[in-house]
Amino acid sequence: MKKAVVITLFLAAAMASAMAAPRIPKDDAEVLERLPGRPNDPAMSELRRLRAAAAAAPADSGAAATLARNLFDLANAEGDPRYIGYAEAAMRPWHSDDASADIFFVRGLLRQYRHDFDAAIADFARALEKDPQHFGARAWRAAIFMVRANYSAAAGECAALPGDAGELYRAGCRAYVEAATGNLRLAYERLAEMAWRLEDHAAADRLFNQALGLGFDDNFLLAAYADFLLERGRNKEVVGLLKQWTRSDTLLLRLALAERALGMREADAHAQALGERFAAAALRGERLHMGEEARYLLSLKSDAKAALAVALDNWKDQREPRDALIVLEAAVAARDPQAAAPVLKWLDESRFESARLQQLAVKLKKQS
Repeated sequence: MKKAVVITLFLAAAMASAMAAPRIPKDDAEVLERLPGRPNDPAMSELRRLRAAAAAAPADSGAAATLARNLFDLANAEGDPRYIGYAEAAMRPWHSDDASADIFFVRGLLRQYRHDFDAAIADFARALEKDPQHFGARAWRAAIFMVRANYSAAAGECAALPGDAGELYRAGCRAYVEAATGNLRLAYERLAEMAWRLEDHAAADRLFNQALGLGFDDNFLLAAYADFLLERGRNKEVVGLLKQWTRSDTLLLRLALAERALGMREADAHAQALGERFAAAALRGERLHMGEEARYLLSLKSDAKAALAVALDNWKDQREPRDALIVLEAAVAARDPQAAAPVLKWLDESRFESARLQQLAVKLKKQS
């Protein structure tokens, strides 16, 4: 179970209408919005402490890196990309080639969040030049290679994890590669989360709940469990799970899908909010959640052709199983099997084991 949690948490972004003109405050001191957080929230208390420490020591790169990493973690946990902007601001003074390994590492984290994967890999490499035993830099390189379906490179990074990483992390890293390259049964022995893909639904449900029971408010874990529940038709449970997570685009999408399936009136408002967020992000030149945008277009807007176009654009940089899934689903809905050729090639060459993806591949072949 711990292996499943590790890989889920480890490997495993101001919302405005696109049609509205931006409002420019007349006073720099005007507060436009306050991020949520109770005064006694430990996470917010820690953030205030780290901000004060960084402000008190502007020449301390370590304080800046620690603050930026904390903000990055908050962005991932809460699905709120504004924290990334704050982290980038904290890192802005530290761009010299003489920076520390941790500065290069955090810079890489922020760049990969923006999907600038080539620059992120380069930053992690610089971190490893400074500190060959830097676990985080090595592990995140493996994660990016997995996202890009470069499995041999990912396996190499797993093998190169430093000796003090612990067998738990090394096993999880190896299993993630094995599960994507035709060795799902072997990976199942290493990583119990693969129960879902092996269609052992009872085990998968139990493991997800055990992970949630550890007290992690993690955006990716919640999204994965919501997808599991949606696939099983357990929409009421999705609503209960995600109703407090509307700030996260990824979780709001899944909440809206469950509400639409249940015929709830909130579904239309949430779908509209998603559309406005995606449009606003496009105006800013940000396309951080193209997989979610494609799913929104397909399942909430019933626009299969637009969904397919976005999904294929996303596939250029992100080639995880969920990215393959939305391409195949959109291609089936659009009756355009030729467009799905890159994903079908990946599915064949990687020998990725998934009954759901294989079923969609069969449908596309029948449409040819």
